[in-house]
Amino acid sequence: MTGCGGYLVDVEGTLVSCAARTEQLIPYARAHFEGFLRNGIAGLERKGGDLDADDLDADSLFHDLALLQAENHAESDPTAPRIRPHRAVTSQRTGTDPSEAIPEILSYIEWLTGRDKNSVALKSLQGKIWKSGFESGELKLELFGDVPRAFARWSSHARIAIYSSGSVSAQRALFSRSSYGDLSRFVTAYFDTRTGSKTDGRSYVAIAKEMQLAPQELCFFSDSPCELDAARGAGMGTRLVCRPGNAPIAVKDHMAIQSLDEAP
Repeated sequence: MTGCGGYLVDVEGTLVSCAARTEQLIPYARAHFEGFLRNGIAGLERKGGDLDADDLDADSLFHDLALLQAENHAESDPTAPRIRPHRAVTSQRTGTDPSEAIPEILSYIEWLTGRDKNSVALKSLQGKIWKSGFESGELKLELFGDVPRAFARWSSHARIAIYSSGSVSAQRALFSRSSYGDLSRFVTAYFDTRTGSKTDGRSYVAIAKEMQLAPQELCFFSDSPCELDAARGAGMGTRLVCRPGNAPIAVKDHMAIQSLDEAP
């Protein structure tokens, strides 16, 4: 990796254990979804039920809920719970109490979560809950011990960016309050699935452009061969990170490493 100008790094299975998702992140979101939605929608009720420009901002709760309903309406699986139009998920008045939408939203969220569906809206909503948990100190993920060493080493000569299915806001909170202190000072950019699918080469082209680097100047680290294939197809270098607890993978197409200490 001589001359590497940037390191693009996955999170789950690469910087933290894969078990963190199933044992910490998903259960935490499940436990807090109802309260999170009720608090957010209560704010709408206090305003008289009208959504304004700030409510519909791309990072807002109501933007996520509108996207969730759009995904719900486009869902072809007949077993999917349905979300009817409510004031909580549309900018149009429906004559309904916004809180009436919550049971339907929760039912669909649980359906998506149970099937590990690739829902942009779900990931954004989960990210908001995780961000709150990281900021309060109630939620803390244990990074692998080589992460702070690698970040300090890499940042001396290159840029570091994170690309995860977790939302950018949750990523920022994770690294600013990590188990090794504030590591956000080493990270120059964050990307989530709003950039595009992690198995789509176009996502990596877009990331390189955003970082003002050629794809060939970047190296992507992940535990997922499909993601690595997409990154390499876009022209990036790749490293398959093999962590304890990750599923065994017999892949010869990508250089495998056991630790980030192996990457200069």
